[in-house]
Amino acid sequence: MPNPLVHKLNCYVRLSEDDRMCLSDAMSPSRMVAARTDIIHEGEDPRAINVILEGWACRYRQFANGRRQIVSLLLPGDPCDPHVFLLDEMDHAVGAITPVLLGQISGPAMRDLTARSPRLDMAFHREALATAAIQREWTVSLGSRTGIERLAHLFCELQARLAAIGLTDGNTCAMPMTQNDLGDAMGQTSVHINRTLQELRGMGLITLRSRRLTIHDPGALARLAHFDSAYLHRTEIDRARAR
Repeated sequence: MPNPLVHKLNCYVRLSEDDRMCLSDAMSPSRMVAARTDIIHEGEDPRAINVILEGWACRYRQFANGRRQIVSLLLPGDPCDPHVFLLDEMDHAVGAITPVLLGQISGPAMRDLTARSPRLDMAFHREALATAAIQREWTVSLGSRTGIERLAHLFCELQARLAAIGLTDGNTCAMPMTQNDLGDAMGQTSVHINRTLQELRGMGLITLRSRRLTIHDPGALARLAHFDSAYLHRTEIDRARAR
């Protein structure tokens, strides 16, 4: 099975065959994590980088009263922060939304990888910067976008991120998040999310059925969301399109 982390990093820097082999060799044997269980808990010592190989996960904070805020979504190929092993403890939890096939790279192995390969070092730094840019855009959504703009923007972003790693079928992609998940990510109730989904359907922009999202008019959805994919910083993809 192709390594989705290799696929993703190759969006930022063109990796050599040696880089790809070293990256695959550095990853520990994968394991399955059940849906709706934590991959790592808040407060734990993050001694390794978790890598999502299959499935969807999220970073989240949860209050004692049960309220939860999803602060980011993790898709196949995403490392759960390539420098997290430098911290003493996790300040948030990472949970599986679907069943997740998980790989790990130890802290020493990551140091060795980036010391041996300037391309891998650059790729991981660009991945971290792109992740920070996504986080900033989520902050913009929560602070300035309307409810329908937030959801439209999330759908545009997820479709673009999945397309970059070859996990779309035209304008259709997986959408395994429940309305409660979407509400926890968007800062809204599930009732509000349901109404917004109905509005997007009524405008003829999307179909969401059987955990699959189809965007019927990507340009119109992007305009509604004020979406510009430049913040994803997919350097090599953009260069290829420009040729």
